[in-house]
Amino acid sequence: MPILTLGISFRRAPIELLERLSFANGDLAKAYRHALDQDAIDEAVIVSTCNRVEITASVSSYHAGFLALKRMLTETRGVGADELAEPLYSHWEQDAADHLFAVAAGLDSMVIGETQIHAQVRDALRRAAREEASGPVLTALFHAAGRAGRRARGETSLGAAPDAFVSLGADLASEELGPLEGCRVAVVGAGQMAGIAVKHLRGRGVGDIRVLNRSAQHARVLAARTGAEPAGLEELPETLASADLVVSATGATGIVIDAGAVRTALEGRSGPLVLLDIAVPRDVDPDVAGLDGIRLIDIETIQSRLATHAEETADDIARAHEIVAEEVRRWVVRRRSDALAPLIRAVRRRGDDAVSAELDRYAARLAGLTPDEREAVESLARGIAAKLLHDPIVALKEHSEPGSDGEHANLLAELLGIGIDPDAE
Repeated sequence: MPILTLGISFRRAPIELLERLSFANGDLAKAYRHALDQDAIDEAVIVSTCNRVEITASVSSYHAGFLALKRMLTETRGVGADELAEPLYSHWEQDAADHLFAVAAGLDSMVIGETQIHAQVRDALRRAAREEASGPVLTALFHAAGRAGRRARGETSLGAAPDAFVSLGADLASEELGPLEGCRVAVVGAGQMAGIAVKHLRGRGVGDIRVLNRSAQHARVLAARTGAEPAGLEELPETLASADLVVSATGATGIVIDAGAVRTALEGRSGPLVLLDIAVPRDVDPDVAGLDGIRLIDIETIQSRLATHAEETADDIARAHEIVAEEVRRWVVRRRSDALAPLIRAVRRRGDDAVSAELDRYAARLAGLTPDEREAVESLARGIAAKLLHDPIVALKEHSEPGSDGEHANLLAELLGIGIDPDAE
């Protein structure tokens, strides 16, 4: 079945819409059941990150698949179809591969070359597999995308800074606080991004770091690994009163740091407080931005301040695009070969059967040949048949695009009177 991707990303959607569309871990089982209940959808993988929500699926047709995937988004996320009209994009067949491979390589990220997306794409396939939503078509596609991402990281310098997103936020924080050396820092969250934040800020020479999390055990694990102080989320009010910089990176579905708590914390403060919110959905109440003495830096702020890449990075970006193109071509060839394999096997069997029939017909006249002579005649006959079939098979591969209606394959099968058994070996 052909492949269709439907999605929304930071490029065309406001953060509020991305927040509403994002899938938390607890949402995925229901979403996959909804997808597989659609007649037009055979397989599906959901990639939901800070910057994008995309569903890649093998579908019966473009139109039916588009409607089914759009219905899945609106019904599972509670978003009106009219809200998706402007930011929604779709990619069909090879364009879907082009897009996914570029995403896995970090070329479609807010920070070009960021490496977190590669793991997120890989984990998305794993989750789909656990929900029995992925099959051979999407598994092959996502594995190929993963290979493109690994090559882009290994053959260019784009993946050299996995903390690039945190780094941009820290740069903006230093505009308010000055050099971050010695600053008192709190990190809310204990997941991957929180760990990256602690590591990056340690490298900047900050002072004490406190890790807060709803699960105190998770906070202790990250704190022990990074030399920070663990705390439960109930200690957030006193932390806000004493910290210079608070980085929030939880996976919560609602507001974690509300305006009331920040307003209370300001009562005993004498210096500025910077809140760096790198979570989607956002952790910090947007109303915080209106409070005196507060600098709120969120994903939209970072997006608006992204600098143009340095000239020396341009070569790496160009090389990464070449890698993506190479891996897409490799996937197309493999996909085309897999799709045509039953017919090609049948064509070759037809040639072998014709040769065998003619050799049997002339068996009496060939009876006087020595074994070596007999072998030479049979090799000659089979070689001629193979050469005659070679050009039609090559032309068939060149003209049969994945996801097409297979008109060239059907015509060849009809002309040769071949009935194709897809399971035939």
